[in-house]
Amino acid sequence: MTTEGLDADRLGELWDFGDPAASERRFRGELVTAADRTAAAELRTQLARSLGLQCRFEEADRVLDQIDPAAHPPVVGVRCHLERGRLRNSSGDPAAAVPLFRAAWEQARSADADFLAVDAAHMLAIADQERAEEWTGRGLEIVADSADPRCARWAGSLHNNLGWHRHDTGDYPRALAEFEAALAAYRASGTAEQVRIARWSVARCLRSLGRLDEALAIQTELAAGPSDGYVDQELGELLEALGRPEEAAVHRAAAARKLGSAGAQ
Repeated sequence: MTTEGLDADRLGELWDFGDPAASERRFRGELVTAADRTAAAELRTQLARSLGLQCRFEEADRVLDQIDPAAHPPVVGVRCHLERGRLRNSSGDPAAAVPLFRAAWEQARSADADFLAVDAAHMLAIADQERAEEWTGRGLEIVADSADPRCARWAGSLHNNLGWHRHDTGDYPRALAEFEAALAAYRASGTAEQVRIARWSVARCLRSLGRLDEALAIQTELAAGPSDGYVDQELGELLEALGRPEEAAVHRAAAARKLGSAGAQ
């Protein structure tokens, strides 16, 4: 069950996470014609998020200050806590974000707002690294049990984030299991780009496991698609490890052109 006031699919249509400035313009435009005060409040939470993605944190907080959660259904309070938390986390203060995400989680669970509860669990797993496994597990439990079909969209992100958490701690076998689960989830309900990135992550983890030929096969297939410096970067690492330094140098040069100084090994 969900108690959201504004059509959530409409909110999704307004978002382009790759272009938060364009999203900001769309949210400002929608605010002009918002159907009611609650719809306007939800739009403001997403406007604040778009500002936060542009690192305009103080401006985003001022937008959220315009909302009185007590004057609206619970979903507005959930969204306010989520976006306050995202602002704290993105500005480099995850410790301040955790209680905000926890409040969002508790309020969403009380309101049966499953989609937002999973969002809160996903953010808690990012901000509270010591409990990442626990929060990811809670999110996946909701995904498995919820009657809200939108929750299935979270499975890929949850598995992917847990995969990187495990990879960063050196637990490569269990990280691979999560990356493979993310790939399966994205193949079931994700975009082609999400599937492509998930395949890259699987291959990256295979490299960490020393399964170089398998990793190389995946990255070579990916290289036949859209130009991607991260794929070239991985091909350079793999070919070097396989004793093919001249080929590796070609891909490293391509990665440098495409990524500049961005990207970690």
